Amino acid sequence: MAALDASELLRAADLRAEAEQAARRGVPLIVIYSRDDCKFCKTVKRDYLEPLAAGQKAPLVREISQDRDAPLTDFQGRPTTHAAFATGEKIKLVPVVAFYGPNGRQLAEPIVGARLADFYQSYLDEAIALSSRQLKKP
Repeated sequence: MAALDASELLRAADLRAEAEQAARRGVPLIVIYSRDDCKFCKTVKRDYLEPLAAGQKAPLVREISQDRDAPLTDFQGRPTTHAAFATGEKIKLVPVVAFYGPNGRQLAEPIVGARLADFYQSYLDEAIALSSRQLKKP
């Protein structure tokens, strides 16, 4: 099976349902906030998130496009758009990789920017491990 093109990472559609699905699997919902013209976003998706999404016991990975008005259902089940949701989450610079549990609870600090390539995988692994532990807490 061929790897997804970075632009084909699944876009978020229903955050409430996606976060609940991820939690049932014991993994966080990982959301990358991006823009179509962001080369660093493409790199993060291609080099880190695509391989992660294809792995064993993979977290659910979705994309929210800061520059698109695509329809989206938020964590409370309300209709919104990708752009409006990103604004509500105070996303200014992209990429931002955020880690969510049910009801939109942030499980770890978001990874803002591309950071140093040599360490990005360890930042991601650490945030996923913390998120998974947080999911087990009441």
